Amino acid sequence: METGSVTTPFGRRSMTLGMLASQVMAGEIKPDQSVDKWKLFRALCEAKPLLGIGDRALAVLNALLSFYPKNELAQGNGLIVFPSNIQLSLRTHGMAEQTVRRHLAALVEAGLLVRKDSPNGKRYVRRDRAGEVDEAFGFSLAPLLARAEEIEQLAAAVMAERLHVQRLRERITLCRRDIAKLIEAAVEEEIPGDWQGLYREFRDLIEGLPRSPTTAHLELLLDELTALRTDILNQLEIRVKSTKQCGNADYIERHIQNSNPESIIEVEPSFDTKQGAIAEQDNDRGAVTPEKGRGEAAHPSGQKKEEEQSRRPEVRNDGGGLKSFPLGLVLQACPEIFAYGPDGVIRNWRDLMAAAVIVRSMLGVSPSAYEEAANVMGPENAATVMACILERGGHINSAGGYLRGLTRRSEKGEFAIGPMLMALLRANAPAGRKVG
Repeated sequence: METGSVTTPFGRRSMTLGMLASQVMAGEIKPDQSVDKWKLFRALCEAKPLLGIGDRALAVLNALLSFYPKNELAQGNGLIVFPSNIQLSLRTHGMAEQTVRRHLAALVEAGLLVRKDSPNGKRYVRRDRAGEVDEAFGFSLAPLLARAEEIEQLAAAVMAERLHVQRLRERITLCRRDIAKLIEAAVEEEIPGDWQGLYREFRDLIEGLPRSPTTAHLELLLDELTALRTDILNQLEIRVKSTKQCGNADYIERHIQNSNPESIIEVEPSFDTKQGAIAEQDNDRGAVTPEKGRGEAAHPSGQKKEEEQSRRPEVRNDGGGLKSFPLGLVLQACPEIFAYGPDGVIRNWRDLMAAAVIVRSMLGVSPSAYEEAANVMGPENAATVMACILERGGHINSAGGYLRGLTRRSEKGEFAIGPMLMALLRANAPAGRKVG
């Protein structure tokens, strides 16, 4: 009845080939075809990105479906609804009539509705003597019934895509966690490798992801993170295999302690010395230069170097069980300490020690608290901790009390510098600085 002929829109609205195609499709509905209107509506809500309709257009369609008397959309039940714009406005929770008309036009353009306009453009129904609908003018829901299978397939595709994106995000999260934890473990265990470079590469990948990434962006990021994780794992596995081949835990521990690329032999044991005194001792002892290699003092002969080292008090490399970290890693995690180095530059551990003394005085840390920390942690680690405290100065009320607390925890074996450095590395990653 309602699909027996092609109808054109009333008034100034023009006829389009899309409207004609919708009416032809509606005329091909099988007599026994039916679908649950609310199940179909839920599929429409899922498939809306592919159909080019918004949530407010769906609200108007929901109101139209509420005027259909049956739950099953079927040819035999009649497929035309004819509510006025006022009634539609009420069932869309007060949506303005102009907005209702705009979204009705969008539904027609999307091929989900067909207009069957009366001669005067009004929506009404004409009934026979028995009260049955003889002819109705309004909106035909026939395109929904005709496209039910297509809409369900589109909804299934959208849900599959959403699940795919969710799984991609889960795998990316796992990769991110693995990479961060593995790098942190490598730094704490002092395993040789360019861990700073790998961490910068990791942060560049994460920060390069757009705010609203597409599926292709997520897939590419996952591939790059997986490759980076594989690279890190390969380096760690090589280290584990070499450790197993050695088989001597004492030897391994000594090797790790002595493999620090920034030697602390030249560090002064006393921390009560003022900055001027340190500079004076540096002049007497000789500064470290890049041309002479790491940890090598500027002495004319190796014999003099060995004699001077034998006269110096023994300095613990990892006091209180703490492991020392490369100077470059400390400076990258704590760039604020640069401002307190000689001439604003920190070239070696001695410069960091001098800067730590200045920072100690500036933050109100007593000499006794700092000396105690140096005795327990080791002078190198004490300077590192002072650099970390300076970096987190805005979050610490009493620097002296905080340092004493860390010293007590270090005595009990409950404190590690590695997690503190890694947290600061993550915070300062975009603004990495170079040594010297």
